[in-house]
Amino acid sequence: MSGGWRGMLLLAGAIVAMTPGAWAQVPGGPQGRPAARHSVPKPVMPPLPFGDKGLPFGAWPAAAPAPASGGPEPDVAYGAYQRGHFLTALAVATRRVNEKGDPKAMTLLGWLFASGEGVRSDDQAALSWYKLAADRGDREAMFELAMFRLRGRGGPRDRDAAVALLEHAASLGHIAAAYNLALLYLGGQELGRDFAKAATLLRPAADAGSPEAQYALATLYKEGRGVPQDVAEAVKLLGAAAEAGNLDAIVEFAVALFNGSGIAKDEARAAALFVKAAQRGSAIAQNRLARILSAGRGLPVDPVAAAKWHIISKAGGESDPTLDVFVEQLPPEQRQAGERAAKVWLTRLPTPRT
Repeated sequence: MSGGWRGMLLLAGAIVAMTPGAWAQVPGGPQGRPAARHSVPKPVMPPLPFGDKGLPFGAWPAAAPAPASGGPEPDVAYGAYQRGHFLTALAVATRRVNEKGDPKAMTLLGWLFASGEGVRSDDQAALSWYKLAADRGDREAMFELAMFRLRGRGGPRDRDAAVALLEHAASLGHIAAAYNLALLYLGGQELGRDFAKAATLLRPAADAGSPEAQYALATLYKEGRGVPQDVAEAVKLLGAAAEAGNLDAIVEFAVALFNGSGIAKDEARAAALFVKAAQRGSAIAQNRLARILSAGRGLPVDPVAAAKWHIISKAGGESDPTLDVFVEQLPPEQRQAGERAAKVWLTRLPTPRT
């Protein structure tokens, strides 16, 4: 019932839509995008280290190593970036590049130009900064440059260069690079499909706590693709991903709990997870919740709620002839109450964009 493998292929197809820095959750770099933008101070800006064409200039170190993470000056720039103080981040990063040729400051400048935060968006300038930092060993820059190459952003699309950059970044412990490279091997369009290679790349990302990697690796263990089939390991990974909030993993883990597959059977816990996933919009969870409420397994029998969730799940594309019959045989007042409750839910959904 899972649809998990179809979902993994969709993930592989969606890789080129990732935004710059979307996976910047590793030590030594910004820990993701700021939650909110605050007022931006207007410091006296130093000269920016790039010319009219957005190309850096100056005497750059031939192979300057990336500084150790946690240094006070890089933290000032990254801290300002996280808080939405983009001009401050730009000023501090610029000074770090001018004074020390700091690769991590170069990467931060790349992010700013890629996203147009604090400066005019400029893909060519972003590419230049990412390349300088990548050439000096910064794994974050390698990842961002790979994503630019893969999407053809700022220049011709170059799959081979992107893969090489992802491989290099992954070898340096970049979790996002390993995960995205695994998706390429799973998709089979960019690279020859190689489940074993994908599993090897997903393991460190899963161990590092990535719920997406945990779910993907669980799918491989469940189906025995690239790894020996191991339902218990699959369920363990699904549980970790579900705990972290991955919607597909919540549904899959709830199914395992309800059926007692690879884990002790617990219908009440499974029902609670189905409620959680149904409220987040999973049509599969809405269908399973309707069945639970119609049968009273894991939750008390509630025909009106069962009708409500069945109607909602059908609207989401999940058909169920058995529940069709169940709803049709309800007393009219219960069926109508379920229909009204479903209508309220469905009218609150965001209007689809055309």
